[in-house]
Amino acid sequence: MTLCYRTYGLNLSSDSPIPGLHEVPDCVSAPDVFVQLSEEPEWVQAALQLPSLILRRIAASPETQDPAFLLSSFGEGQFFQLAYSDGTRFVVNEAATHIWGTVGEFQTTEDLSTYFLGPVMGFILRRRGVTALHASAFSLDGRAIVLTGDAGAGKSTTAAALGLRGMPVLCEDIAPIEEADGNFTVELGYPRICLWPDSVELLMGRPDALPRICPNWEKCYLPLDGVRASLETQKRPLGAIYILTPRETAANLPRIDEASIREVLLDLVQNTYMNWRLDREQRAAEFELLSRLVSHVPVRRIVPHSDPSRIGALCELLVADARSVLPGKARMAVAAG
Repeated sequence: MTLCYRTYGLNLSSDSPIPGLHEVPDCVSAPDVFVQLSEEPEWVQAALQLPSLILRRIAASPETQDPAFLLSSFGEGQFFQLAYSDGTRFVVNEAATHIWGTVGEFQTTEDLSTYFLGPVMGFILRRRGVTALHASAFSLDGRAIVLTGDAGAGKSTTAAALGLRGMPVLCEDIAPIEEADGNFTVELGYPRICLWPDSVELLMGRPDALPRICPNWEKCYLPLDGVRASLETQKRPLGAIYILTPRETAANLPRIDEASIREVLLDLVQNTYMNWRLDREQRAAEFELLSRLVSHVPVRRIVPHSDPSRIGALCELLVADARSVLPGKARMAVAAG
């Protein structure tokens, strides 16, 4: 069995279904990544016999229900293993063109896909030299509007609220940035937004209004299937970036705060995805890319109110402000319409 998918700008060929992705009917002749989710292949068996080195340990997080994580390299960086304390693990080759994954004893394919579409694909993008922001993005008047910020800032919830208001969503959690000829674009992610039950209740009225991502986790997802909300159909030019700052209680919130290029550049550096995987040369290259980005694209800070019920006002402010800073052609197109 060969199934074909496309996500984060990459064409995938898989030997098994990947929950959360929509199959592409026409497979490309040369996929970017070969995914194996069946029995352990010979190349993985050989890789795991090589000398290993632990590169990163992350403790379990009771707040987010995330298990402990261990990243190891095998050989002289020829292979990498991403292992979780629940038994789920992935092995990736050096060029990030082949990946094998397996679930833990009490896990399901849906559990495996949750890791695969998030941190594992983030790792693959890093290995392939793609800079990605820890961000969600929606499409407005043909431009990508990116929402970034610290964990828990409300990126996914805000993207879902905008999606429910008719704005096509490009991605959530990982926003791959592509630069070509001085222009920046944002690639599509996968057709769902992951949400905690309190966000589901805020947006839908009941904490159980949306399906769970998998049986072993209480997190839910909003399908971007065109019923309640939709996924954008193609990558879009980057129009603006908004940095969600910590929530406050002032009466005039939400509001937009101006910041210097240097300040927003440092914000973006801190909010790139898996930035702990960068060596000195990669870090310098990413800093240069982000420096060019903030010189060409509006980057603004937005301060949400601590009252989550003001999500509607936040969405209205975002849309109005983004339209005010979009390039002239986009604004003229809106006026003409």
